[in-house]
Amino acid sequence: MNNIVVGLDLGTSFVRAVIGEVLDDNRVEIIGIAQKPSTGLRNGVIVNRESAMDCIKNCIEEAEQKAGYEVLSCVTAIGGLQIESVNSTGLVAIATHGKGPREINRSDIERVLDAANAVNIPMDRKMLHVIPQNYIVDDQTSYKNPLGTIAVRLSAEVHIVTASKTAIANITQCIERSGYRLDNVMLKTLAGMHAVMAQDERELGSVLIDLGGGTTDVIVINKDAPICTVSIPVGGKLVTNDISIVKGVSPATAEQIKIQSGCCWLGLIETDDEVIIPGAGGRDPEVSSRTEICQIIEPRMREIFSMVKDQIVNRANTTLAGNIILTGGGALMPGAVQLAEDVFGTTAVRLGIPGDFGGLQEEYRKPDYATAVGLVVGSINQLGGEGASDFKRREEKSSSKGSAWSRFLKKFF
Repeated sequence: MNNIVVGLDLGTSFVRAVIGEVLDDNRVEIIGIAQKPSTGLRNGVIVNRESAMDCIKNCIEEAEQKAGYEVLSCVTAIGGLQIESVNSTGLVAIATHGKGPREINRSDIERVLDAANAVNIPMDRKMLHVIPQNYIVDDQTSYKNPLGTIAVRLSAEVHIVTASKTAIANITQCIERSGYRLDNVMLKTLAGMHAVMAQDERELGSVLIDLGGGTTDVIVINKDAPICTVSIPVGGKLVTNDISIVKGVSPATAEQIKIQSGCCWLGLIETDDEVIIPGAGGRDPEVSSRTEICQIIEPRMREIFSMVKDQIVNRANTTLAGNIILTGGGALMPGAVQLAEDVFGTTAVRLGIPGDFGGLQEEYRKPDYATAVGLVVGSINQLGGEGASDFKRREEKSSSKGSAWSRFLKKFF
């Protein structure tokens, strides 16, 4: 099989590329990464194809220089309002008429998954993932893998994720016209899960919140399977817009202020440093403070977390005992963890730092790289290497290489 995988994260604020190499012992090593400011994308949707194509090409070429490979294909992620999900159940007979129970074989598992997939999907949507949550043998026992079990009938509970055909077609065409083949499209939060969520967190029940620039995407994992996916059409750009309006500065200046002086938890501000607000149109600069900037940012970030909490309470009809994990560029905001703890009423909140996959650790072990790294790791885990990208070696290689959370949810279910 090919041993190079390229993950391409097309975000509202940044495009990120991560190149991973599958070693002989099936471990993944990150050998090249790059990040470029997004152009031609808004809320995860391509709005200017030419600009997006240039951004994609420049980002992948920079990652190629670090990795020493020229890649020909990639995998990417999709999220936002283009995504919908539903849980479904299928049932098939194992014992035929006049015969007793028998062992469940692979064909039976395929049949029951096909039965669970038999849902009405609109013509403008494409089935992206069908993920088994649980198998039930003879209405009595739950199995993760019922293969070989003697049974009369078999049921399967699955989580189905669909995406807009138009959105996928636009992404595919944009990547192909940039000079690369698109091998696979993965749900954004599912990719992030592969990068940052530990196995015990998946079993206990955890929530991954991807705080993007244009959208906030959420996935709830329980018993090692997704039970619901949610997208909220607000993100970090709305915080930037608030600063821009209140302080009367351009969005670009507001973004700089947010990055350099922003905080969303007032308790973290120990010294109230001055913040110089440039004057627009020849107006004199204004002197503000970190406290005042925080008072603009915190209400909007609190609103985003509150919207996520409402969606989880309404849709995830189960008790969770794991963690809330924050990823995406918004997770880099000082105070994001503390604010989430306050909104959700739990201390079981942490930043989603991608695992140690060797190579350029100091560059990719950040919450905003969770999706891109997860695309690489998830492609290997889900497809056993078959999703690896085409590549060829460059002639010159670059020299660089809980419990409180559970109690909170119990109040609602």
